[in-house]
Amino acid sequence: MVALADKLILDALTLPNDVRAEIVDKLLESLNLPLQKDIDRQWSALAEKRLKDITSGRVKTVPGYAVFEKIRNRYKTQ
Repeated sequence: MVALADKLILDALTLPNDVRAEIVDKLLESLNLPLQKDIDRQWSALAEKRLKDITSGRVKTVPGYAVFEKIRNRYKTQ
């Protein structure tokens, strides 16, 4: 089986980039992993929710300098 897989890989490497990309997409899809478009959709939905939370006043933002100061203070050596 390993020899067959090695031959398949060597043969695939001779194919044009677009064909190889299509094969990669199909193989990844067969693993039932999240597709990039699904990941992008989820990130977009989360970003929209967070923006809505901020603009509605539901959450309070914290300036970056305050966050870093809190971290520095927490880990400051005595």
